[in-house]
Amino acid sequence: MPYSSTNDELRHVRPDLVEPFEAALPGARATVLGRLWGALAREPLPGVADRRHDGSLVIRLTSGGQLSGPAAAAERFAPIPADFTVRGPEGPIEEPVRLLAALGAHPQSASRLAAELDNSIANLALARAANPEPHEVRDSVDAEQAVVDGHPQHPCCRTRTGMSVAEVLAYAPEHHRVVDLALVAVPADRWQGTGDWPQELRDGDTVLMPLHPWQRDHVLPHQPGLTVVDRTIAARPLLSMRTLSPLDALPGCHIKTALDVQVTNYRRTISPAEVADGAPLSELVTAVVDKAGHGESLRILRELAGGAIRVDGTASASLAAVIRESSERHLGSQEIAVPLTAVHGTGARMVSGDPVTWLAEFAGLVLPPALTLLSLGVALEAHGQNTLVALRDGRPVRVLYRDLDGVRIHPGRLARHGFSLPPLAGTRAGDDEAALRTKLFGGLLSGVFSELVDVLSRTHGAAPEELWAAVAAVGRRVYDGLPDAAGDRQVFFGDTLPLKATVAMRLAQDSGVARWTPVPSPLARHR
Repeated sequence: MPYSSTNDELRHVRPDLVEPFEAALPGARATVLGRLWGALAREPLPGVADRRHDGSLVIRLTSGGQLSGPAAAAERFAPIPADFTVRGPEGPIEEPVRLLAALGAHPQSASRLAAELDNSIANLALARAANPEPHEVRDSVDAEQAVVDGHPQHPCCRTRTGMSVAEVLAYAPEHHRVVDLALVAVPADRWQGTGDWPQELRDGDTVLMPLHPWQRDHVLPHQPGLTVVDRTIAARPLLSMRTLSPLDALPGCHIKTALDVQVTNYRRTISPAEVADGAPLSELVTAVVDKAGHGESLRILRELAGGAIRVDGTASASLAAVIRESSERHLGSQEIAVPLTAVHGTGARMVSGDPVTWLAEFAGLVLPPALTLLSLGVALEAHGQNTLVALRDGRPVRVLYRDLDGVRIHPGRLARHGFSLPPLAGTRAGDDEAALRTKLFGGLLSGVFSELVDVLSRTHGAAPEELWAAVAAVGRRVYDGLPDAAGDRQVFFGDTLPLKATVAMRLAQDSGVARWTPVPSPLARHR
């Protein structure tokens, strides 16, 4: 089992964490089991014949057996006790890999996911062991690093496939270490860049490209002819781990690095299309926001420059970096930028005031620009990691958005409002309106607002129905001023919302393609 190997490694690198890790294992295992149980309850998964609720949740399998367990544990964001189990054909199931095996999924994809689940359990227990008490949140990076449990719904919430225990402890944000980024000297004839690469990262015609130390140790040795200079950039890892905030270099910037490590669904490399499109997309989306009149409430953290090293004449996704505006550029005095998933992950302890009022204020900041942009042809991938709220004394004052690689563009809508699409290398532009709406609503409604309603009702005593009513009131007000967005409005207030089917994705042969499943929408009651 990977847990014992983690224990063995800990005895060498952090013996002080051995006992806390062992104590955290049952709870971590139960958390991952509960999230997998939730996926079985709602996702289109192989091996599931049908489902019924009769106080408990019963899942009949195509193999002829059945699984049963508490229906409440299958709810999104449900608290899972450390002794949680699912009853299977042969008795109680407490290991997620056994629950997965009961589905009888394709052996190759099931084996891959089983390894990811075990890795997630080990790293979740490690994260909890290293954070027995909440860390003080003094600045925006502290807020990024305060998310101990990772993705709030994914059973692979803490997967770091490819990293040793020592590397997780050294590089993962929940372990609060400073990371020394390497700098690779890239000759001009091997550099493929876009935007305005910082002068600080140049040496004559040679480009100095920041490289994550994991890539330096595991990827760079396989690329002869490249050297690392005798200089590093000290930086603190943000929520995504591969994006970092420099301490004493590149003021006002964050550095996004390539990282050949699987985190939740994907290996975190940077494709040539992402490098090429970051700067022009930043300018386009910023221009649309400004024309729509929402530049004060929504700020885009622009991607200023990007580049990749050519390997055999082709830009390498594993040897690439992006320079992005930092959130600090858009903060006033006494303000802090908090990823929305960190509001959930910290139990909303950074939130002040009446929770219904707070959520209405936040909705008033994010929904007018996001829904207007959608009507103009730009769908933000506004999930809880990409979307940040600027707080002053615990109250929301503006919204920040980062990572332009996830946006989807509708050229027809853009053209109708006087915008032309710049040449793009990627495939994020298309005329599928359903895909456009799914991109925004799947992240912002199924993700951000669902997380906020859960945490505010659980920790601040607000009624979920009141919270959703506050969100709906802002949505109605925005759509009353968007007469040409009737189709978008209908989906916003539809009976269901799209939720990413994370386990179905991981079990699919093309596991990198997003899959969605409908879930009941609380907004439907407030049309």
